[in-house]
Amino acid sequence: MSVELVEVVRSGFRECVHRGSLVILDTDGEPVVALGEVHLPIFPRSTNKPMQAIALLRNGFEPVDDAELAIATASHYGEPDHVALVQRLLDRFGFAEKQLECPPDLPADESARAVALAGRDRAEAERRIYMNCSGKHAAMLATCVINGWPTAGYLDAAHPLQRAVVDTITDITGEPESDLGIDGCGLPIVPVALVNLARAYAALATAPPEAPERRVADAIRAHPRVISGTAGPDLLTMRATPGLVCKIGADGVHAGALPDGRAFAYKIDDGHDRARMPLTQAILQRMGVAWTAEHAALAAPAVLGGGARVGIVRAIPGVL
Repeated sequence: MSVELVEVVRSGFRECVHRGSLVILDTDGEPVVALGEVHLPIFPRSTNKPMQAIALLRNGFEPVDDAELAIATASHYGEPDHVALVQRLLDRFGFAEKQLECPPDLPADESARAVALAGRDRAEAERRIYMNCSGKHAAMLATCVINGWPTAGYLDAAHPLQRAVVDTITDITGEPESDLGIDGCGLPIVPVALVNLARAYAALATAPPEAPERRVADAIRAHPRVISGTAGPDLLTMRATPGLVCKIGADGVHAGALPDGRAFAYKIDDGHDRARMPLTQAILQRMGVAWTAEHAALAAPAVLGGGARVGIVRAIPGVL
């Protein structure tokens, strides 16, 4: 059963509570904190992206640079530099944007969205390349070309690319293969228990140099803005915590690891984004990360009343 993890306090009154499950691992991969249902599979959503990128590297994908590898792991905000990286990848392998099989969308970044919508309605403004998973899809198309696999229908769970992805994720996580779901971008998604998700991130952080796992971890750490965007949770958290590799997933999932293999993973039951940053910072503090003013600010976002700060969102004191 999940537990209370994060609370919203307004004017000294506990207004809301977010429940969930979380695990923190030591350097040997053993839980030092396990709250809730850490051994039951969840849909990790975009926290699976680094492992999907590892599958591409294992199957011949060779990025031009770390930024291109980072965009292959990204939940990007559709900002100009993100779009340029995806377009560069499409151009390099001779693809048109319409060959991406992710759905059209608008940029997640407010400024980029305003530019996209200027003088147009939503239907006209939406593009596949703006969709937050477009970098992953472009890299998957490239990997299909490299291996001589069909490029049409690469979303299908029976496609050789997706079989390779499932094999890689089950290998890294140690999770027994089970029924797949369908992610927001249309790709198959592999269920993983939180404890195994955390162990997978530890494997990325501690892999030998030049191993696919380490290459992905290093690309994420080198380009946290590429994998998220302006003021993105992963950008802010990694900027405050040197050496951390982490990745959010939709509907309240987050996982990460430090260079020595200490790792975490959690799932917020109601999927609310406001619970994410306070909980992540509290986990890092529990893991012994050197606490800074940046962490403190991220750990206690304001609750506003009439434009003034009247409360905070915070990890429940003593829960960790």
